[in-house]
Amino acid sequence: MRAIIYCRVSTKKEAQETSLERQEEELLSLASRKGYEVAAVIKDQVSGYDLDRPGMLDVLDMVKKEQIDAVLIQDETRIGRGNAKIALLHCLFKEGIKVYSIADDGELQLSESDSMVIQIVSMVEEYQRKIHNLKIKRGMKRAVENGFRPENNLKNRGNPAGRERKEVPVEEIVRLRRNELTFDEIAATLRGFGYHVSKATVHRRFKEYTENAENESE
Repeated sequence: MRAIIYCRVSTKKEAQETSLERQEEELLSLASRKGYEVAAVIKDQVSGYDLDRPGMLDVLDMVKKEQIDAVLIQDETRIGRGNAKIALLHCLFKEGIKVYSIADDGELQLSESDSMVIQIVSMVEEYQRKIHNLKIKRGMKRAVENGFRPENNLKNRGNPAGRERKEVPVEEIVRLRRNELTFDEIAATLRGFGYHVSKATVHRRFKEYTENAENESE
């Protein structure tokens, strides 16, 4: 099992630096006892209420890009405090990461209230994904019903590896907008057809189109 050792103190005072060293020593000992391979030792000297921590951001980056199984900490407050702790634990858990602490001499044991909050956050996130997918589906259906034909904007359709798409189909954006789709629905529709566009991009292109049309009519 590959693990990251994460140590944190809240300030850069000398006494706190000693605490960092002690955390590292104790966590290396824990890793040795449990037979974990230490992939990295990452340290922060930032408040636990702060999400903007260089070390923790490195941890989150590593768990996404590398084969990491666990994060080792002294106790749950090293991950964070308050809402920051809940948010960061949620990020780790949804990546399938186990969190082990010295305080628990094994897998982190959360309070019933913290476990409930993390479960609620996970449920909300799942429903947000479902709502997003339903919006894409509805937008695609409405667009096709209103005459949008994605095949007219694709080349080399028989060769997916070499398929090319127009950067942004402005004419379709304008037409869908005139059919009373919202910018959010238009963006979701175009993403469903393979265009990598955001609501802001759709709005900007529509605005550029209308401004150019007004200038040409003057």
